[in-house]
Amino acid sequence: MTLETDLMSKLNDSSVEIINLRRYLHQHPETSFHEKRTSEYIKNYYHDLGIETKNFGSGYGFVVDIDSGNPGKTIGLRADFDALSIQEKNDLPFKSQNAVVMHACGHDGHTAYMMVLAKTLYQIKHKLHGKIRIIHQPAEEVSPGGAQSMIDAGVLDGLDHVIGAHVMSSMPTGSIGYHRAETQTGRANFTIKFIGKGGHASMPHLSKDAIVAGSYFVTALQTVVSRNIDPFDTASVTIGSFDGTGSFNAIKESVELKGDVRIMKESTRRIIRQRIEKIANGICDMFDVKYEIDYDDNYPVLFNDPDLTNQVIKSVENANIPEINKIFDCGPQDPSEDFAYFAQNRPSCFFYIGCQTADGANHPHHSPDFLMNEDCLIIAAKAMGAAVLSYLN
Repeated sequence: MTLETDLMSKLNDSSVEIINLRRYLHQHPETSFHEKRTSEYIKNYYHDLGIETKNFGSGYGFVVDIDSGNPGKTIGLRADFDALSIQEKNDLPFKSQNAVVMHACGHDGHTAYMMVLAKTLYQIKHKLHGKIRIIHQPAEEVSPGGAQSMIDAGVLDGLDHVIGAHVMSSMPTGSIGYHRAETQTGRANFTIKFIGKGGHASMPHLSKDAIVAGSYFVTALQTVVSRNIDPFDTASVTIGSFDGTGSFNAIKESVELKGDVRIMKESTRRIIRQRIEKIANGICDMFDVKYEIDYDDNYPVLFNDPDLTNQVIKSVENANIPEINKIFDCGPQDPSEDFAYFAQNRPSCFFYIGCQTADGANHPHHSPDFLMNEDCLIIAAKAMGAAVLSYLN
């Protein structure tokens, strides 16, 4: 029996375990920076197997190190485990038991398959060459994210490369997606407050209307991408919140807006921030108001190392995994990912596991009815396992 055959056989035997782990995590989700119980649950799984864990960073992140005892390279495998502040609408036997908290992005699946893969790799470690570091990362969903804290604490020390994967409800189950070079958008968020002077609705000349100023700001922002960014570049600017609640007969003194920026080049990030601040200054001059802004430049563009990505995809192709029926270049992806911080520091590869439900219905990530086809979990474990064996051996 070859090493790859042995690994795949052991994963097949653990397929039900992966699903059960995922369902437990789905029932007991915790949001970013509050994942203490989740972290302890995962650690206890390893401790029961006699496998040590080591904490990294200021949050609840930790690693499992698998040393073959044989010389070779060192690879990092990352899985995130935080949920979102969303009330689940699905009627599932393992529906979230925590109000307004839901695994709506598939991180429960990432964690479950990685736990079983780590267990399996540990069982065959003496047959490998080099080392594996399993990175269980918290707080992917909320800036500043959990990756940076773990990196600052030295989680990448001694690692040659890092690999990660994400389930994708927009891709058919059985498919593996990948892309080389710039693969996921970078991100910034901002909160801006326009401050005028409140007053009676019947005497607008004695007031400085913050709602009007904020409304002009929203409209003017639509020119940032359309008139300042190269049409062959990629960028978006979105106002997701406009808090102007008040009375029908009162002019608001202040309003607060929250915005989101996505880019595929760091140079574009700088242009957009400059334009937003210039527009805000112009609005203030126009309406004689003031503004305060909290601008958070956070997740960088996720860059997939072309050589490592080629190696990972070739290894998955050569493994002839029966559950996989399509491997394709899916092109750049719109969402942002704090895995990008790992990729800034080490040549990395981040690929995608299709998890669309059997009926082909749309259950998008970050929605209260997000669903995954659990067949994707064994596919994720096998694909990542194949990549590791090829890399180390």
